[in-house]
Amino acid sequence: MTALADLAAELRAEGGLIAAAVADPDGPDTTGGERALVVEAIREGYLQHYGDGRVIRTGDRDLALLAGDRLYALGLARLAERGDLEAVRVLADLISDCAQAHAEGAPERADAAWETATTALRSGHEPEHAI
Repeated sequence: MTALADLAAELRAEGGLIAAAVADPDGPDTTGGERALVVEAIREGYLQHYGDGRVIRTGDRDLALLAGDRLYALGLARLAERGDLEAVRVLADLISDCAQAHAEGAPERADAAWETATTALRSGHEPEHAI
């Protein structure tokens, strides 16, 4: 399975309102185990807040925001459980940078923040703050 398919299966298994909105994943996918799943969970959380999800599809804006928050928490908690506090910091900063960029009407800065953070996670280097 791939990271998006694993995420969809995990959300379906949890049950509830979010599980009912899980669709077959759409879009580019990654492999790479737990860290890939975590990054995809946070990316899906971001898309629930600011775009169209690839895993959760709902016309209910409130449910989309709730799902986005749940996905942010899922990703960060999984990293914290593994003791990967540097990745928690990188992704928490990313979430904050994206929120700031969108609040300021500059979604292109959010795109740049994603690129910076994912490059840093792949390379193991600390990213420079994008915002």
